[in-house]
Amino acid sequence: MRLKDKVALVTGAGGPMGMGVARRFAEQGASLIMTDISGSRLAQGVEEVEPLLTKGAKVHALRGSVLVESEVDELLESSREYFDRVDIIINVVGGLWLDAKYTPVIEVQEERWDMCFTVNMKGIFHLTRKLAPGMLDRQYGKIVNVSSIEYAGAAGHADYGAAKAGVTSLTRSLAEELAPHINVNCIAPGIIRTLALKDVGQAVADEFAEKNLLKRMGEPEDIANAALFLASDESSYITGVTIPVSGGLWPGL
Repeated sequence: MRLKDKVALVTGAGGPMGMGVARRFAEQGASLIMTDISGSRLAQGVEEVEPLLTKGAKVHALRGSVLVESEVDELLESSREYFDRVDIIINVVGGLWLDAKYTPVIEVQEERWDMCFTVNMKGIFHLTRKLAPGMLDRQYGKIVNVSSIEYAGAAGHADYGAAKAGVTSLTRSLAEELAPHINVNCIAPGIIRTLALKDVGQAVADEFAEKNLLKRMGEPEDIANAALFLASDESSYITGVTIPVSGGLWPGL
């Protein structure tokens, strides 16, 4: 069991990517704190995860937004009834906001621009500030952020690409600030079979699948497997790194 006796907090745990991570971690012995903005999706995620928990492991779930500090406080306070610490943070929450369609930056509204940065970065900010001090005291912790290969720049998704570049940069900054006791790494997905596909459209999804080397879309399990490696002690000598999980598409500024 690669995560036996570890406690992992997974944000966006009701979506396909977060749920995939939660399932994989449960299979590997972790106890879980799960949160999502959608109560119905979160309940479904818990229902899928509970049968996978190993002996002695537990799950605690609370609906909320990690973008709102008071709701983060409520999540962490409620989790203390079940766990005395958090060993691993998987920051899945992010994505495009309002409209995933490709839009030239000169046509992007200010509200969409501002919210894109909030959606992709605020949860990481809140959870790191609140949980990293305890990790430092215990001299152990793993933080895994989710960026995107579009952090390298994407015409029509300038707001999203810039926000994900921020996630990638923040990962490196945190790795330096929290070393040597906390490993902070990042995953940059390509096109993954998630709820976002209905927003970008099948034609765009097919285009991404065709131009990557493996000629297919990624699955939530592909992200979960990368997160498992970065959350386990197998990656103990890796920090400040962004790993593309993208079928061979390589982001680079």
